[in-house]
Amino acid sequence: MVERKLPSKEEVESYIRDRNNWGRWGDDDQRGVTNLITPEKVIAASGLVRTGRRVSLSRFLPKTPAPGNPVPAQHWMYMLDRGNGGGSAGDFYGLRYHGLSTTHLDSIAHYWNENRMWNGRDPHEEITFDGANWGSVEHFGDGIVTRGVLLDVPKYRGERYVANGTAVHGWELEEIAKAQGVTLEPGDALAVYSGREAYDEANPQAIWGSQPEKPGLHVSCLPFIRDNDVCLVIWDMMDMTPMGHEWTVHSVIPTYGVLLLDNSLLQPLAEACAEEGRYEFMLVVAPLKMKGGTGSPVNPIAIF
Repeated sequence: MVERKLPSKEEVESYIRDRNNWGRWGDDDQRGVTNLITPEKVIAASGLVRTGRRVSLSRFLPKTPAPGNPVPAQHWMYMLDRGNGGGSAGDFYGLRYHGLSTTHLDSIAHYWNENRMWNGRDPHEEITFDGANWGSVEHFGDGIVTRGVLLDVPKYRGERYVANGTAVHGWELEEIAKAQGVTLEPGDALAVYSGREAYDEANPQAIWGSQPEKPGLHVSCLPFIRDNDVCLVIWDMMDMTPMGHEWTVHSVIPTYGVLLLDNSLLQPLAEACAEEGRYEFMLVVAPLKMKGGTGSPVNPIAIF
């Protein structure tokens, strides 16, 4: 294997400073790279549906308190007497979905860095007590429907999962895509499977999210995401920690206008791709229609 050199802090800063997408779709754009999901793109994605197999990429809402889930989802039940022996049951759901447990979509309003929010907006002006005035999840209320591509890192490495100290790098994503025979196209959703379930099974003492060191994607993945015009990154392990500096893959949100789908359940998708003999599929993501939301819990569906 060719030995690769990690990008310096200056090189990473150049990814962010010199290669951002600000103004690409207008100074008032709040949809980012999803602008590349044209009607023609959706029609092409629908052509990937051949067997009708559907795979959910969502975890169950995490209701049990744990070190990796300090604010569990709330689920309250109630029953109503409808008379004549009849009745009904109902629920209340409450959750703080950002974090390391709930499968959720990050909108453009969720993250910023020293270079401000997407398209140069000031977070101190745009984020209010009542919600986000800029880049909120409401702009994706019609759903995200596009071609999805899965890159299976453990399969490529011949291992069960990405271990601590073995981050996923951008050049490796290029190698995996080539090995799998897939070519990313503008407006695609990129799913990066790192084997989180197998990692948890092998490390039961380290509940996901509670350990200071976590495997995942390295900031060297930024050029790969930018060069391929990925509109959405779907991942199970997310940013590796510690990164060694302040920049992370989350920087794709304010810099490139790329959305993130955190805490995805990708093992069933990886198994389905292997069984179907292909690593592309139609992806459907339908966030809640929430004005001012910085994201939304979601149940993404891959359709083969």
